[in-house]
Amino acid sequence: MSQLTYVGAVATHWTLGCDADDPQRIAAFWALALGYVKEPGFDEPDNASIVDPDGRGPAISFLKVPEGKSAKNRMHIDIRVAGPGSGDMAERVRLIRQKVPELVAAGATVVREEWYGDVLGHVVMHDPEGNEFCVA
Repeated sequence: MSQLTYVGAVATHWTLGCDADDPQRIAAFWALALGYVKEPGFDEPDNASIVDPDGRGPAISFLKVPEGKSAKNRMHIDIRVAGPGSGDMAERVRLIRQKVPELVAAGATVVREEWYGDVLGHVVMHDPEGNEFCVA
C-alpha cells in the first residue's frame, strides 16, 4: 500500500461557476459574505469573479444568464463562521447571530433557523438572487 504525504498544496485549482441575473451585484454580496475580493479582469456587466485574497479557497465566477432561478439549489454554500469543527457552541451561536444581520443588510433574507435540540445549528438564508445558503 502506498503512503500519501500532505504537502500543503491544492491538487487541482478549480472555480465554482454560478449563473446570475446581475453578476456584479451577486459577486459583491458573496465577496462580503466570504471575505473574498473581486478578481481583476472580470468586471464586465455579463461576468464577475471573486477570489480568496489568501489564495486558499476556490474562485467563484458569476455569468449572466437569461433565465431566472426556477427551483431549489442542488448545491449550496455553508458559511462556517466559527471555522472547522464544532468548538465552543456558545461562541459559534454568537458568531452566527453576528453574521446574519450583516448579510441581511447586504441583501440576504432569513428563511428559517435550524436547531439541534436546544442549540442553534444554522440559519438558512437566501442571497439577493434567491439562492439558498446556510450560516453555521
